[in-house]
This record gives sequence, structure tokens and C-alpha cells, in this order.
Amino acid sequence: MRRSLLAWSVAFALSSASTGAACSEDPGGAPDAGDAATAPGTVGTGPTESTPQPAESAEPAAYAGYTSQTYGDEAAWLCRPAMTDSPCLTELDLSVVAPDGTVRVEPFEPAEDPPIDCFYVYPTVSQDPGGNADRSPGPEETGVANVQAGRFSGVCDVYAPVYRQVTVGVILGGATGVPDRELAYGDVLDAWKHYIVEDNDGRGVVLIGHSQGSSHLTRLIREEIDPNPELRDLLVSALLLGSAVRVPAGQDVGGDFAEVPACRAADQVGCVVSYASFRSTAPPPPDSLFGRPREGDGTALCVNPANPTGGATDLQAELPVRAEGQGFADPTAAPALDTGFVALPGLLRGECVARNGFSYLEVTVQADRTDPRADDIAGDLTPPWGLHLVDVSLALGDLVELVAGQAEAYTTS
Repeated sequence: MRRSLLAWSVAFALSSASTGAACSEDPGGAPDAGDAATAPGTVGTGPTESTPQPAESAEPAAYAGYTSQTYGDEAAWLCRPAMTDSPCLTELDLSVVAPDGTVRVEPFEPAEDPPIDCFYVYPTVSQDPGGNADRSPGPEETGVANVQAGRFSGVCDVYAPVYRQVTVGVILGGATGVPDRELAYGDVLDAWKHYIVEDNDGRGVVLIGHSQGSSHLTRLIREEIDPNPELRDLLVSALLLGSAVRVPAGQDVGGDFAEVPACRAADQVGCVVSYASFRSTAPPPPDSLFGRPREGDGTALCVNPANPTGGATDLQAELPVRAEGQGFADPTAAPALDTGFVALPGLLRGECVARNGFSYLEVTVQADRTDPRADDIAGDLTPPWGLHLVDVSLALGDLVELVAGQAEAYTTS
């Protein structure tokens, strides 16, 4: 290997340092103190989008009679099963580049009648000018859903709601409105209730989020799922990536969740995977935005999806292809990759570590400068952000594999 991997973006809106800050405005998952409080089970502030109706059926008891005025429309979803234009079902083939430079293409096949569902909430990507996004998704929303959630369609039916998230402009400055985090969470809660009532049908579900998406799902678990045995029974796992799930030091449960523990075995269900990633050569600085809770006691949970029991393990990174020749040191002499994703086996190694008050996934690049493959990956922002842009992609193959094993364990238990 001789040079770094060509720069690529997590989504179309995340292809430069300026839009690269399009991540969680709330990495710790807690609303700012000035935000209006919302009682558990309510939809949130702002225009009311849904109204609980009188119970007509005992199934499901958690939200019996609930009707959404928004999410009954397919246009309110980025991904749903059988959507013809779903970004979670297109351009998902994988090119595996071996150390000798040979390329093997693995065609992607969506699962037929998978046993579980996945409910995905995307990170901060909206380029809309206001403090909150509108309900019309752009290429940034569809792009990040493809990159982060699409390959899970091989093991689950993916549901991904469009929501009025806090926008990139709030982070970078220049937003024309005041962000309403309760409005954003209210949409996620509304979509979740609709999914449970209209789509779930008693199936197990994996929650998948990154950054702002993880913060909303952390709250959803804390307020809706953790205290409710009926909903906890549906939880296969939660992948809360690029955020901080708070746990007491040295423990795997407590803090944010009283009942939902960390995943510490490949076949464990009803548990959570969470991490923030940093290079081994660039650990979190004292002002890092990730790797520790923003408030409250305890530490940030770190679970390596490649090895939940602990220890350093090679990561199955699956990176989106954004340029011809990506994956090779010399792209001018490289074969064109016409797949959506590329894998470079053995290039990355990951281990959860606790150092200097931070708990994070330490990523080591194992470059071999004598082979034709690329020498590094892109995805860095400023030191406090670490590898936040590529949290999901760094271990995407491991995450999908973990969910597949959890699905089997859940459906056979």
C-alpha cells in the first residue's frame, strides 16, 4: 500500500469538512436544559401530528388504538419493505479487494421474509435552511440511509422514517430558525408507535441509529421500551452508534437504562451495542464530543460488534464506493468498482478501550505498503470528532453479522 484511500462521503451531504460536521448536535442524547420537556408517551411540542385514540383492541396493549396522521403515508418513510424506490434496497453489492489486489464481487440479496425488522433513525444530515428539517427528504437523507442501513436488508425488513430532525445549519451556524429537538423526537416517537401498531405484528425488532438518530432512540428506549415488558420482549437489540449510552463504571446496565443491558455475547438478545470510534494514533482529546456522557455520572458504554466479549479483533469495514478505483493505492491503474460498497479485509482492527476518562472503539490501521490496496481510510474530522463520520461503516459487516446471529437466537429461543 502506498497512499490513502480516496476520500469518500458517508452521504452526499457529508463529503467535505464543512458538511462533515453534520452529526449529532446532542451526542450525549440529552436535550439542552432550555428545551421544553415532553412527558413519556407524548408526541412532542409543535403542531400535533397524531392523537391517541380510544382503545379498540388489546393488541398491542402498549399503544392500543393509536393512529398516526403522518406515518400511514408511505411518503413519510425513507425505507419500508416493498418500496420500489427504497435506498435500503438498491446499489448494495460489495466488492471485496484482497491483499493481492484481486476483486471478488458479492451480489447483494435482500432477505425474503426475514424473521425480524429493523427500525433505523438517521444522523444529522439535512441541508434544509431552518432549525428543523421539513418532511421532504433530499439526497442527503436517502444517501445516508443507503450507506448505513441498506445492507441490513439482508437480515431484516428495514423501516426508516423521515423526521424533522435538527439540521446541519444548527451545528455550523446560519440556520434561519431555532431548533426544536422535541419536534424531532416527537416524529420518531410517532413513527415508532405507528410501526408497532400497524407493521410489527409481534416480530422482533432491532433499533439502529447513529449520532442524532442514536440520541432519539436512546430516549425512546429509556421512556418507552425499558419500563415496558411487552415492548422489551420485542427488542432483539439496539445499535446506538456514535453516541454515548451512559452506564455505571464497570457495569453493563444502569445509567440510561434500568433493564436493557450491554450485548456481551454474539447470540445475546434484548441488549445494546454502542461505541464512538477514534484512531489509535489520535485518541480523544480533553474536549472530545464523544466517548463519555455529556451529563450525569458513569461512563460511555463501548461494545465492539466484532467481538462483544472484548479484545482486539479485525473489523469488517464496508465502505461506500464514491470514486472509480477506490480501494487501491493507485486509482489510475486500478480496476473500476461498479458496486455500492468496497471491503478491504484485514485493513482495520478495533478494540474497546478506556483511557483518560474516555471509553471508545480504538481503530488501528494495519497497512501493508507492499500491496496494491489503499493504505488508509477517510472519515476524520477535527480531533474532538474522531472517526465519527464512519462509525457505522468501520464495522458494518460485523454489525450485520451480529444482527443475523441475534435474529436466529431471538426466533429460536
